[in-house]
Amino acid sequence: MPTEFITITTILSIIIWIAVSREAVKSTEKINWRKMITLLSAGTLSTLVTTIALFQSLSFFH
Repeated sequence: MPTEFITITTILSIIIWIAVSREAVKSTEKINWRKMITLLSAGTLSTLVTTIALFQSLSFFH
């Protein structure tokens, strides 16, 4: 995979996880659960894509 793709996905993943952590520190009554579940899903997916892309770029898989 192109290096740019991995870089963009990694930056996007970091931004998503920062948003998750900001939402998680709110009190239970103030958490927007729909937003939290969406962010967690997007963060998990972007982290998975980044991890797979990085493992594929390792030399022993070529």
